[in-house]
Amino acid sequence: MSHEVVEKNVGLLVILVVIVISFGGLAEIVPLYFMKDTTQPVEGLKPYTALQLEGRDIYIREACNACHSQMIRPFRAETERYGHYSVAGEFVYDHPFLWGSKRTGPDLARVGGRYSDDWHIAHLINPRDVVPESNMPTFGFLADNKLTGEDTAAKMKALKTLGVPYTEADIAGAADAVKGKTEMKALVAYLQNLGTAVSIR
Repeated sequence: MSHEVVEKNVGLLVILVVIVISFGGLAEIVPLYFMKDTTQPVEGLKPYTALQLEGRDIYIREACNACHSQMIRPFRAETERYGHYSVAGEFVYDHPFLWGSKRTGPDLARVGGRYSDDWHIAHLINPRDVVPESNMPTFGFLADNKLTGEDTAAKMKALKTLGVPYTEADIAGAADAVKGKTEMKALVAYLQNLGTAVSIR
């Protein structure tokens, strides 16, 4: 088949382009499903506790992921500022993952344990008290909102169907683990867990 025939027939050209792109896409995507580095959790990774899971949902609800990425790229400037670059096996229990690319604020992939709980609380109540140049909005209202825990077990059950290894005991105790705690405490628990569950060498 000559190029002239293909180039003069728009319908044929479109079909051939779609075929080529499909094969290229399959060649890039399918192997990832068979690579342990991308499908298996890294050693030491544990699923979120009930409180951390609720904190993650608050993080998403308040659109924290719109301004903070959670993926350190493998470049020197990134690793010197934030720590070890992110690896796929860290995120196998995250549904949805929150990698992101927008950095109005700093990346939070390794923020866990970097600051105290009191620092995080002060930062959430009024970010400018601890970072004077911050343009982050205030989240002091989270200290007034209490968790009921009525949906926590259902969330864990749903995640279990996606491969997150929650036990029946985790699910049974989920509501009691979060009931009465503030949204502020849950969000801080989530932030303090980021990047700490895995020891990367």
